[in-house]
Order: sequence, then structure tokens, then C-alpha cells
Amino acid sequence: MMPDTQSAPESASAATTTSNGVGSFLSIRQLHKRFGAFTALDQVSLDVRPGEMVCLLGPSGCGKTTLLRTIAGLEQQDSGTIHAQNQDISRLPPQARDYGILFQSYALFPNLTVAENVAYGLHRRRLSRSQRQQRVAEMLEMIGLSGNDNKYPGQLSGGQQQRVALARALAPSPSLLLLDEPLSALDAQVREHLQLEIRRLQKQFNITTLMVTHDQEEAMVMADRIAIMQHGRIVQFDSPDRIYRHPATPFVADFIGQANWLPFQRLSAQQVRVGAMTLTLGPTAARESALNLDGRLFCRPEAIDLQPTADAANRYSARVVDQIYFGNRYRMMLELDELPGQHLMADVASETRTALPEVAAQRFWIALPQHALHVFA
Repeated sequence: MMPDTQSAPESASAATTTSNGVGSFLSIRQLHKRFGAFTALDQVSLDVRPGEMVCLLGPSGCGKTTLLRTIAGLEQQDSGTIHAQNQDISRLPPQARDYGILFQSYALFPNLTVAENVAYGLHRRRLSRSQRQQRVAEMLEMIGLSGNDNKYPGQLSGGQQQRVALARALAPSPSLLLLDEPLSALDAQVREHLQLEIRRLQKQFNITTLMVTHDQEEAMVMADRIAIMQHGRIVQFDSPDRIYRHPATPFVADFIGQANWLPFQRLSAQQVRVGAMTLTLGPTAARESALNLDGRLFCRPEAIDLQPTADAANRYSARVVDQIYFGNRYRMMLELDELPGQHLMADVASETRTALPEVAAQRFWIALPQHALHVFA
């Protein structure tokens, strides 16, 4: 897919390989790591800005956790370099790297109190007893657990335990915070609350943060930028909005959010044939399709216009064959005579749904807006 010439996405090649790391807090160059015959990291390069929250996102086995552990010094790369604040930490042991780390498993000491767990992260700091106590009190107040000093981890809920683990990681004021799927073991409501809480604290401390997750929604909510990983490589590195609206590869488009994929044959510079439909492309999609005789059109479900004007481009008759209710929206499966054997997926707000025909009822007009169509070879 060719990027929009007005504001091209920061793909792996544009954002990571060509940058010299100037102005970056964390600069990774050509990191390579193998486990036997398996390549976990394939020449990964990445720059993280000071105070930025970056999420490493991808399916299981893509290399995101290996990358985090290598930065932490818990794994040793075969080649490549890691610089933090312009210092080469590539071969330093974990204890010599200035970071706090938070795991999925919390890793709290069950025989230590909440206060003792938080204070454990301060053991390498030369602080007096009163200074440690003051710091622990500050951290517990910050995470909303003041008064729980003398409780043990087993007396806390999962969400509270994760807050204590976060406080322990932040207590020594590390320059870098590493998060390894810290919320995946929590139920949905607690997870959503802690996503916002961690984001708030990260901004409050202005601490550079790298977070591993396989949850697309979590990455979209929390990250300033997202690095999408596939087969040990970063395939796109950009803001959540750019990744969602301008995915660099079919993998990214399919991995982030939902999508309609429509195989096409090119008829002219601005027109393609999809089934029995002749669709007119916008300028960006026309440039994307210029070198491809055939390929696939990509369109987000919410981009389909369910109440088009009579003169709208790419306007066709459809009917609803199925729908799913999500509370704030409906996801409808649409059948078009011109698209045999394939349904079109469309999302619509709940209040708008009432103005449309019911399931299996009469037909109505829809349109595939030109600006919403993107082309992949």
C-alpha cells in the first residue's frame, strides 16, 4: 500500500531504520536474536522518545516479549545495539540498567506486606529509613491504596496486587518503565480502569515506557505510538490513529480492528471491478492501484455510508441479513446483489439503527465512500 503523500505513516523503514536516534531516549539498532533455528528478532530497529508510551503489539510468537526482555538484559541479543540516554547498555547486566519492570504475574512477595513490597524496589537507593517510609506512603497514596500498608498480597484483589506491583516498579524513580502484558490476567472492568490509571501515572511521572501487549484495544487506548510486530520484525510504527486509518500492510489492516476485504480487477486509473460492482476510487486509492492490475480493496465497517445521498458515488442497494448488538453500536451483515457469495460488514450507532430496515426486510441504499477505500496489491 502506498502511503498518503500528505502525511505518510511511520513504517518500519521510515521510522526506525533511517533514523540516527538523535533526540531519542531509547535507541535500538539492528537487534537480532535466535533461539536455535527460530529467529525471534530479525534486525529490529526502534527509537522511543523521552516520556513516550510505546506499545509493542502483535500475535503470539512475533518477538515482542523477546524484544522487551532483551532491552531489560534478561535475554542477550546475538547482534545489534541498545542505547538508553545515549549510553550503550547492550551488554550491561540487568541490575546496571536503570528501569522498572512490571510482569503479568505481579511477582509480589507473599510473605512481605504491601509496604515492604513497595519498599523492596528501593533497596539499591541510598535512602534513610524515614525517606523510604515517606516514599512508600507517597506511592500508596498515588495508586489509591493508602491504609493498606500492613496487608499481605493474599488479602488484596488482583487489581490491587497489580497496583502494588506498579508502585514497586515506580518507587525507585527509574528512567525507563517496562510493562510485560501487565493487565492480561485481570477481568475486563478492572483492566479498563487500570489502563487509564497506568496511562495517567505514566504521564504524571513523564516516564518513558515500553509495553508489550497482544490486545489491540489496549494498545490503542494507552500508546502514543504502536510498533506492530510480525515474524520478529516491526512492520509499522506510528500513532494509533495512523495505524488504524492508514495500515502499511494487509497484516496490519487485518490485525487492527475489523475490515472488509474485496478482491478487485482494475478497469482504469480510477475504477475497479468488484463482483458486479464498478467502484470509483479516490485520489489516494487510485495512486495505490496504479501499478496493480488486481488486488484487494480494504474498507472499515464504520466507513460504509448507510444513509447516502442520491448522487453519492459507489451507491448500491443492500439488505440486512444478520446483526450483532454491542450496546453502543450494531454490526450488520449486508447482502448486495452485485456482490455474490460475500457479505459486507457495516457498523452503525444504535440510535441510527432504528432508522434502517429490520433484518431480512426491505432493501435500502448504501455507499462505499471513495475516501474509505484503500488498495493492497
